[in-house]
Amino acid sequence: MKYFILSSFILLACMRDQGSSSTQNQGTMDNDQVMPEGNPQQESGDSSENRAVLVSSKDLLLGHFNPQQDTAFEVIPVAFTSLKAAYLQKEVIKAFGRMHAEAKKAGFQLNIISATRNFNDQKRIWENKWNGNTLVNQKNLKLTLPDPVNRAKEILKYSSMPGTSRHHWGTDMDLNNLSPAWWEQPEGQKLYEWLSKNGPVFGFHQPYSKKSGANENTGRKTGYEEEKWHWSYSPISVPLLKAYIETITYDDIKGFEGFETAKELRMIENYVKGVASR
Repeated sequence: MKYFILSSFILLACMRDQGSSSTQNQGTMDNDQVMPEGNPQQESGDSSENRAVLVSSKDLLLGHFNPQQDTAFEVIPVAFTSLKAAYLQKEVIKAFGRMHAEAKKAGFQLNIISATRNFNDQKRIWENKWNGNTLVNQKNLKLTLPDPVNRAKEILKYSSMPGTSRHHWGTDMDLNNLSPAWWEQPEGQKLYEWLSKNGPVFGFHQPYSKKSGANENTGRKTGYEEEKWHWSYSPISVPLLKAYIETITYDDIKGFEGFETAKELRMIENYVKGVASR
């Protein structure tokens, strides 16, 4: 039954495009600018047979795939990003292209600075912070936080564990700047106001909105800190989130240093589900 549910949700989401037009501070999530592994795909075809190999399994949800080898994905045009050979799902790129054009008319230049990251990409980001190779707030967490749970909590303020990141899905992107301070400056404030008003028109929402206090009835109460730069394409990411919740268990979150903390920290309940309601 779980397999059927997963297949239905992912096949519905990923095939929509057939019918549709590094030093870290605590201002950056799991959005380090890493390149996908392998060589850019030369021709992308549209074979549903090839695509089904990926989308009828857990691989997409957990990031165990290469976007270059799945025809639901394609390289983001250079007009939309400063990255080289970055990928998103085809339908997401089409929707972003429409939003990009309207933003340009309004005087804003949208730039994708982080897109699809598979499990191995996320593992490198996570383990570099875990082992102290990447500083967090100018601190080596391996030295300052030897307790695994406390170390994971600190990383999780802005970085996802491998196997839990929405960036695995090819539906989510980071725009323009990864610093919270930039979004509080006039340029960032104006862009955020535009995105908040117009993003939903094109299918995009901000999953990591401002968190509410414990006694408030609105907003998020768990999960990552607010990220004004992170936007998600709802028509695909919403069913994928539902599939993740109904299909993935803690036995699936493994294969990286510190994975044993996932269950204690209730990664699925507190982080994967800790997103803004639409």
